[in-house]
Amino acid sequence: MTHPHQPQLGISSCLLGNSVRFDSGHKHNAYITDSLGEYFEFIPVCPEVAAGLGIPRPPIHLVKRTGDIRLVQVKNHQVDVTAALRAASENLLAEPQFAKLSGFILKKDSPSCGMERVKVYAEPATGQPPERSGVGLFAASLQQAYPNLPLEEEGRLCDPILRENFIGRVFVYQRWQALMQEPPNAHAFVQFHADHKYLIMAHDQAGLRELGQLVAQAGNADLTYLHAQYIQKLMHILTKRASRGQQGNVLTHLMGYLSEHLDREDRAELVETIQHYQQGYLPLIVPITLLKHHFRRHPHPYIERQYYLRPHPSELMLLNSI
Repeated sequence: MTHPHQPQLGISSCLLGNSVRFDSGHKHNAYITDSLGEYFEFIPVCPEVAAGLGIPRPPIHLVKRTGDIRLVQVKNHQVDVTAALRAASENLLAEPQFAKLSGFILKKDSPSCGMERVKVYAEPATGQPPERSGVGLFAASLQQAYPNLPLEEEGRLCDPILRENFIGRVFVYQRWQALMQEPPNAHAFVQFHADHKYLIMAHDQAGLRELGQLVAQAGNADLTYLHAQYIQKLMHILTKRASRGQQGNVLTHLMGYLSEHLDREDRAELVETIQHYQQGYLPLIVPITLLKHHFRRHPHPYIERQYYLRPHPSELMLLNSI
C-alpha cells in the first residue's frame, strides 16, 4: 500500500520484476520491492519498450562511431535505434509525473538506463575491446532534464554507504519539492536550511558555509534565483560521502547542546560512544540513538527540527550498517 506522503521513485521497470527485457526476462531486485517498496511509490519506466523496440527484441549496445555514441543492434550494426531511443526518452521526460519524482533507480550496465561505466564498443573492424566509459541514452537524457534529481543504480544499492546516501538525498529532495509547492517565502527558505544544517555539515562543512551565504541573501535577492542556486549546490554536496570523522564532528556539535544537562558519567559515555564510532567499532545508529535519548530528557527546539537525527524512516535501518 502506498500513501500520498511517500516519495515517488522512477525505476527501470525490469527491476520490479516486469518482463520487459530484450529476452522477455526481467531483473527483479528483491531488496527494492520487498524493503524499499514499503516506503516508496515506484513509477516503472522502460525506454526501450517506449521506443517501440518490442518484447522480445534484438539486443542493443553502445558503439563509438565517428566521434559519436550510437545505439545499435549487437548482431547488425546497420540497425541504429539511437533516434528512436532519444525521441522516446524526450517523450517520457515530458510527462508531468516526472516532475513529481524524488529520485530514480536505474539498471546498471544497460545501454539505455545505465548511469555510468556502460560498455562502449568499437566497430568490429577495429578489433578494439569495449571501454567502460558510457552512459545509457535514457539515463543521459534524464540527467540533463533533471540535473538535481537523486539517481542511483540498483547494483550500487548493495553498498550500505551508497544506499543510505541515495535514500537520504531522496527524502531531502522530497522536502525541497514540498517547499517549492508553496508561494516563495524567505522565512520558509531560511527554515529549510536551518533544519538541514547538521545533515549538510556531515557531508561538507565548507559547502555548508557556501549555502549559508546564499540563504543570507533571502531578504534582498530574487528568491527564484536563490532557490535554483541553492538546490543545485545542496544536491551536489549531499552526493559526497560523509566520513566517520565528519560524522563525529557533527555528533560532537550536537553534544554541545546538552553540556548543561549531562553529568560527568553521561558525558563520558557519550564521548566514548562517539569515539568508538569514529574508530569503526560501532555503527552510526548507536551514538545517534544515545543523543536522541538525552534530547528526549532535555528537549531543545532547534535540535528537534534537525533532520540529521531522523534523515529517513528508522525502519529502513540504514544507519545500522554505516
